[in-house]
Amino acid sequence: MDDLGDLQAWISGLLARATPASRLRLARLVATDLRRSTYRRIAQQRNPDGSPYEPRRQPLRAKAGRVRRAAMFQRLRQGSHMRARADASEAAVEFTTRASRIARVHQQGLVDRVRPGGPRVAYARRELLGFTRADVKLLQQRVLEHLAGASL
Repeated sequence: MDDLGDLQAWISGLLARATPASRLRLARLVATDLRRSTYRRIAQQRNPDGSPYEPRRQPLRAKAGRVRRAAMFQRLRQGSHMRARADASEAAVEFTTRASRIARVHQQGLVDRVRPGGPRVAYARRELLGFTRADVKLLQQRVLEHLAGASL
């Protein structure tokens, strides 16, 4: 299953007879798994297709001109900014408040100000959210495990 639409059709067909409570439990598991997977991938500085993020144009400067080599998106991937959300019909990983704006700029490679009133910069596209092949396999496995456990 290469297409996300195929996966959605496959899952919806399997879950058509499940109760809303059962679908909610599954959605919570899936959302938590996807958040954990997304966290790890962002920490590794990788796009969902496995390619590395484009590096920063300029290194960060610390005190007295020293260059700091900090990984991108350290605070953005924290639990206070990246949330897993689920209900009986969907599971989602999303960014909150200001973090969502920052994530959108990087996800889509938009032009934004570095700071309020600062220069406008075209940011490189760095996909923070997305499905990897491992995520799709994990989703399929979770659904099958859930349905097998429900039938016992």
